Amino acid sequence: MVGGGAREHTLVWKLAQSPKVNEIYAAPGKAGTAQIARNLDIKPSDIESLAKIAQEKGIDLVVVGPEAPLARGIVDHFHGIGIPIFGPTKLAAEIESSKVFTKELMQKYGIPCARSVTFSEYSKAKEYIQKQTPPIVVKADGLAAGKGVTVAGSIPQALDALYNIMEARAFGASGDRVIIEERLSGREMSSFAFTDGKTVIPMVSACDYKPVFDGDHGPNTGGMGSYSPPHFTSSALYQEVTETILKTTVKAMAKEGRPYQGILYGGLMVTQDGPKVLEFNARFGDPETQVTLPLLRTDLVDIMLAVIDGNLGQIDVEWSETACAGVVMASGGYPGSYKTGFPITGLDTLDKDILVFHAGTKVGSEAGQVLTNGGRVLTVVATGKTITEAREKVYNNITRIRFKGCHYRKDIGMVREK
Repeated sequence: MVGGGAREHTLVWKLAQSPKVNEIYAAPGKAGTAQIARNLDIKPSDIESLAKIAQEKGIDLVVVGPEAPLARGIVDHFHGIGIPIFGPTKLAAEIESSKVFTKELMQKYGIPCARSVTFSEYSKAKEYIQKQTPPIVVKADGLAAGKGVTVAGSIPQALDALYNIMEARAFGASGDRVIIEERLSGREMSSFAFTDGKTVIPMVSACDYKPVFDGDHGPNTGGMGSYSPPHFTSSALYQEVTETILKTTVKAMAKEGRPYQGILYGGLMVTQDGPKVLEFNARFGDPETQVTLPLLRTDLVDIMLAVIDGNLGQIDVEWSETACAGVVMASGGYPGSYKTGFPITGLDTLDKDILVFHAGTKVGSEAGQVLTNGGRVLTVVATGKTITEAREKVYNNITRIRFKGCHYRKDIGMVREK
């Protein structure tokens, strides 16, 4: 398992349930994965070292969690040494690593999305923004750890975002180009599908919460919680998303000579005119993985191997009809500056059906000790017959977990109209 966040902990937890699995290694893993896998002190970006250890240990399947190794070509590298790996190639992963490429792909193949203009010159982009009517969305082209998009409510805010991306170089080369687009209104949802490049099998959808504070206030984060399935979905909406967005995109990538295998993740806005794409990602979502995989009944190893072998059409993927909610516990100050190294207590006091997936944690020097080691520290998850039941279970338990400066949203999974 390549990666060390709560998404990767969830994947390790799910993969470990397969009778086909004897042993799992997590690189680098966290305190949570240390309980069910062997952690390796290797960074996800160190593709050479990952390949070497995989060969030494006779690894039969590699699963990639984060986007950066995909964008750097980890799948291509493992293809070259003959080790099965789940995820898209470097060319296919550009659906996430280049927003400009993706926007052009969607426009070419009629995949519904927001109207936009792309700029590679700061002065021209600035001039364009000054003529627009807010709200305006400003996006860095490349990877920016989920922080490269600003929904600006005013011209000055949009200009600040543009300057930050193109002049201050907050995201490095990812800011060489920017996309300026209309702000879509409606309900956001994250839609996922397994695909071997031919067959597309949708996963359950989810809703995530990016702003740090209740009521969607404050700066955006990597995600403060999520729930599945969205309360506003219907079989008709699922069908429309699958046919007009997910399947059309996989066919488009094949036509472009970029066959896509792995997880296709569409960040969508369900508008009055139907679902439209905000962005695509080339991997499992975080924190959505934490609330979708607990609902998966089919062996995840079987699905992944079928994707790699091009046999996904032979797999019957089944999902629980229950609901799931997850709340992220974050360090004080996140998403700004924060301190780490604080002991986490209460993990052994939770109800038996509560799941806790580790993101920013590490093993302490004392026996059984877990310390904070990141901005997003834990995701506390529960399932229930309804979203309301699932979220109540989470919030009934989350107060038992403590660490200095801890904060979390209190409104995850509240079914409300936007």
